[in-house]
Order: sequence, then C-alpha cells, then structure tokens
Amino acid sequence: MDISDEGEALDPEWAETENNVCGTLHGRRDVSSVAERFVRAGWRSRSSSWYGYEVGTSWCQVELDPVEGPDILLNGVVDPRRIDELAGILHRFGLTYSLELYDGDDTLVRDIRA
Repeated sequence: MDISDEGEALDPEWAETENNVCGTLHGRRDVSSVAERFVRAGWRSRSSSWYGYEVGTSWCQVELDPVEGPDILLNGVVDPRRIDELAGILHRFGLTYSLELYDGDDTLVRDIRA
C-alpha cells in the first residue's frame, strides 16, 4: 500500500495525549489491506515499521501491527467522545475486534467487543 497524506492531521489536542486506546483486530493478517480501508475512508496512512502502519484522522491516530497468528494489534490515541465512531468504522470494514479505552489515569473506561 502507498502512503497517503490525504487525510486530516491529528488535532493538537490529541497529539499531546498519551495512548488511550488499544485493541485487537481478530482474524486478519494483512495489515496493509486494513490500512488501505482506512485510506479509502479518508484517513491518512504511512508505514511505521517493516509490517506495521500508522493510520489517522483529526480525532484518532493508531498503529496497526501484525502479531503471531491471525490478529492485528491496534494502539494509539482517540478522542474519547468518538470511540463509538472508531468502533463503527471497524464494523463497517467487516472486522471482528476488541477495543479498550483508558482515561488519563490508565483506568479502563470502555471495553467494546464485536
């Protein structure tokens, strides 16, 4: 997949925030194809490692990294008011996933599984 700078830059409010979202995309090995889906949805993307990608928009920026087996790890920052929007995007992509949202004290505040 090519790099895409077409999407919106992460809002400065979230750029200074510690990671607050992590999760797993289940049953997917091809990180590139998942990153491409985000690009088609208007997000920007860049390669962040040999096999990983960073995808983002103004309210969310996450790393997508493959792991042993059929899953992809997701971690980064999201506007907590829009965690359901992130879940909705993953749902529209047809992905099975789990997401965890943490507050500034690293306390779990939402656990979403689909």
